[in-house]
Amino acid sequence: MTPVRTITVTGEGTAEAVPDLLTLTLAVEVRRDAAGAAYDDAGEVTSAVTDALRGHGVAERDLRTSGLNLRAELVWAENQGQKVTGYVASTTLVARVSPPSAAPVAISAAVAAGGDTLRINGIEQGFTDSSAVAARAQEAAWREAEAKAARFAALAGARLGQVLSIDQRPERGLPVPMMGDMKRAVAAQGVAIETGSVAVSASVVVQWELESAERSAG
Repeated sequence: MTPVRTITVTGEGTAEAVPDLLTLTLAVEVRRDAAGAAYDDAGEVTSAVTDALRGHGVAERDLRTSGLNLRAELVWAENQGQKVTGYVASTTLVARVSPPSAAPVAISAAVAAGGDTLRINGIEQGFTDSSAVAARAQEAAWREAEAKAARFAALAGARLGQVLSIDQRPERGLPVPMMGDMKRAVAAQGVAIETGSVAVSASVVVQWELESAERSAG
């Protein structure tokens, strides 16, 4: 029995689109002499921050608590060892803001509500529904894989037959600035946010059967 000849190639594809969602990560950190006071005050500040975000268009389903911590602050004192100097309560909030142009005012409101206890840990731009841009990236990856496989098959004096296997790799998102038409989210207050574009990448590994050129011609 003649062994089946195959060719396996990897295709990479990228698609870009203007993001319509901004994910904001905030942290509230309160220091007090007593653990209970730190915990209670952190809760009050967090409530004020979430109320401010809700008041600026952030829906309840788009607010999430992702971390909660209460710890003692310790210092080393000579001849005394470690000594408790206070307690720190902290919590982390994740807020999804859409459209991104609403984010600067919402962030300013959160900062005003949280005061010196608020920290901004980062923002990430993306899509409320990434399926369409992901599909375009997958199509581009497939086209590259098919073209590459056909090129190598021709060099080997063969042609592509049926597809034997497809292995899709996880998509990857990466912020990429738009060239030529940079959008700016201008706010009445706070730091303006450049929306740019977001590139989504896809990778696919495809295996084809190789058919002889003579057989396909006949």
